[in-house]
Amino acid sequence: MVDLAGDLVRRVADRLPVGTLEVDGPMGRSTFGEGEPAVRVALHEERALSSLLFHGSVGLAESYVAGWWDADDLTGFIRLLLRNLTTPIRWLDRMGRLIDRPYTRLHQLRPPSRASDRENVRAHYDLPPELFEVMLDDTMLYSCGIFADEHATLFDAQVAKVDRVCTKLDLRPSDHVLEIGSGWGGFALRAAREFGCRVTTTTVSHEQFLTSKERVAEAGLSDRITVLEEDYRDLAGDYDKLVSLEMIEAVDWRRHDAYFATCGRLLKPEGAMLLQAIVIEGRSYQRARQHADFVRRMIFPGGCIPSITAILDSVARKTDLRLFDLEDIGCHYPRTLRHWDERVSAGTGELKTGGIDEGFLRLWHLYLCYCEAAFLERHISDVQMLLTAPGYRPPPGSRTW
Repeated sequence: MVDLAGDLVRRVADRLPVGTLEVDGPMGRSTFGEGEPAVRVALHEERALSSLLFHGSVGLAESYVAGWWDADDLTGFIRLLLRNLTTPIRWLDRMGRLIDRPYTRLHQLRPPSRASDRENVRAHYDLPPELFEVMLDDTMLYSCGIFADEHATLFDAQVAKVDRVCTKLDLRPSDHVLEIGSGWGGFALRAAREFGCRVTTTTVSHEQFLTSKERVAEAGLSDRITVLEEDYRDLAGDYDKLVSLEMIEAVDWRRHDAYFATCGRLLKPEGAMLLQAIVIEGRSYQRARQHADFVRRMIFPGGCIPSITAILDSVARKTDLRLFDLEDIGCHYPRTLRHWDERVSAGTGELKTGGIDEGFLRLWHLYLCYCEAAFLERHISDVQMLLTAPGYRPPPGSRTW
């Protein structure tokens, strides 16, 4: 079976439409295709080919974690795969749209429970805290930064991102802001410290809750920041502004309506919401939510990357919010991801000392490179959407961005 799979993979590779792939394997070197980009792969175990053939991206990830193959440029290799899979992906996208109606009806009968939602979030965010302490900068923000120029550091980019969010919302000391998805408190701390507003922030990750509470206390901002460990659906009250930074990706597609209905309910009639979201191109949305790639299987269980259309359709169905502004910041994500990957690589010794093994580090490296390739190839992007309630009016003399 391994020999047959290897033969099939090589036959496909012989017709590589774009770029060059060099494979150094047990039987020597083979070259497939021609032209740029050129990528070299070291194949240590032939069974990696059958894993890829029969299990797709999950097999690709499992075989990489097992050490069956390596690439001199992992991001470049994944970009090469994506470019050469354009035609099959388009065909799968069409199939996804064709079966979407029966798929939706069938799966809406059994939406995920709150318990499973909480378990899925904790499966990712309650990993050993040393991982995120090494990977992230001092802001502890785990979302796309905005780099002003080539000299900007990761810290600079994250501060610039938060400041842009606050400026778009025209945050003022009189505002009470709700943040859905606390992270490790990075947004709440800067918004309260630099813009003077009150912030209530919530997460269902226990580790994030504890860390955010600790950081708020250390900053002396407990009188302005309230940290909750509550499901967003259980929140009450009304807020001037609402912020959610790359949290919606953890919301199952069957819960989008509930998510936005809750946001609309919690906003004052003159309020505004800033949603930062990773988004997939609209033509791929149905196929992607029907299929679990290795990121959904091994990194973000239960995750779902929405499309802009899916977001706006849900907003229209369940709220009276309207789109006021949309900015695509996806061009900044590859650089953000490279910084994270470099920091994890530099901290390998510390992480291993803390009990993180080589297999997990290989998985995490693949995850960061896989995402970088997807952003570089524009298969996914990142947007900031300003959604406003009917009574919202930009205040006189408000800041612009």
